[in-house]
Amino acid sequence: MLEADLLPKPFMLKTLVTGGAGFIGSHLTERLLAAGHAVTVIDDFSTGRRENVAHLASRPGFQLIEGTVLDEPLMDRLVGGADRVFHLASAVGVRLIMEQPVKTIETIFNGSDVVFRYCARHRTRVLITSTSEVYGKGSSIPFREDDDTLSGATCKRRWAYACAKALDEFLALAHWTESRLPVSIVRLFNTVGPRQTGQYGMVVPRFVQAALAGEPLIVYGDGAQSRCFAHVLDVVEGIGRVMEEPACFGKVTNLGTDQEISINGLAEKVLEVTGSRSLIQHVPFDSVYGPGFEDMQRRVPSLERAAELVGYRPARGLREIIQDVAAALG
Repeated sequence: MLEADLLPKPFMLKTLVTGGAGFIGSHLTERLLAAGHAVTVIDDFSTGRRENVAHLASRPGFQLIEGTVLDEPLMDRLVGGADRVFHLASAVGVRLIMEQPVKTIETIFNGSDVVFRYCARHRTRVLITSTSEVYGKGSSIPFREDDDTLSGATCKRRWAYACAKALDEFLALAHWTESRLPVSIVRLFNTVGPRQTGQYGMVVPRFVQAALAGEPLIVYGDGAQSRCFAHVLDVVEGIGRVMEEPACFGKVTNLGTDQEISINGLAEKVLEVTGSRSLIQHVPFDSVYGPGFEDMQRRVPSLERAAELVGYRPARGLREIIQDVAAALG
């Protein structure tokens, strides 16, 4: 072995991941470390969990900071020392949105404003994760990135998250237009996998946990509403590719899968894969989220742009997703 082989290898890039102890953020952090990057995670643990990144503590190049993106002196220092910023810190989940609308709006927009300002100051490349919620009540399927969006009335708290994330996108694209800040936006569609919890209403871990425990799978509404569930490992691969592709600067890119299934079909699939004999029960949306709750009937992405720009194609299907979630919960 040569003496040079015994020396520490230089890291490829210094990367900052906001919300990096969250479900998606922790998987992204693992991917970045495996690729040879140094990764600093900042998380206030409002929805992220220490156990999501505890196994990374001894990895070379990994640093965890408990803090908030609203701490401007801290963010100035962290962004100034980074080559790339993945901005994932955000309020998440329908239940949290319905129960804490002020926190939802303030966390999303104010946090992104801080991140963008310091990325602009230091000319640091940045990617922000947005959401399929931005499409609102749109009915043109599949959803394309340049489609018009149709939001609900402001008296319906359900749409606060969508509007706040849309404003994030406007702000990101304004920075691109005015100063050519290298910023990319990804709209995520129902990302699922290990480490996701059902605490804030996420349906797959909620169903799988109930099935494993022999408890009823509770379907909200009539269950005819449909979604497309993508494995988190496919999604973080796409996020990494979008960050590195200059053709994605100043653009929105959908990431997820276009394989659609109803919530009733999802419940049946969970029972099949887990071998559970649990029952499926339906409850009205109003009994869960209060009177007047509105939901999207379908949510299907067009993945043409992602395929064209970065060669993105999801590789994992729903059965594998359910198996992986069950293994993590079991």
